[in-house]
Amino acid sequence: MDKANSKSVARLEARVSPEIKALWQKAADLEGRTMTDFVIASVQAAALKAIEQQKTLKLDLEDSEAFAIALLNPPPPNPALKAAALRYKQKMKG
Repeated sequence: MDKANSKSVARLEARVSPEIKALWQKAADLEGRTMTDFVIASVQAAALKAIEQQKTLKLDLEDSEAFAIALLNPPPPNPALKAAALRYKQKMKG
């Protein structure tokens, strides 16, 4: 095979029980894929899901920390907030 025309690939080997292999083969057959295509697609989907879940968890944690910090150390009120508070007080008096 000519190196210029070859695709770069990495090989992965896994030892599984005959039962697992038969299960994978049945699923691949049902989807009209080779077992290799089925396994690659399934592992890729699982990897992307795991990465997305980790990102979500990390962002949720970072957002929670930022929210707690803002509650514990609020910035001083800006002019718009002061004006809104004054309007509210005036409305509540009348």
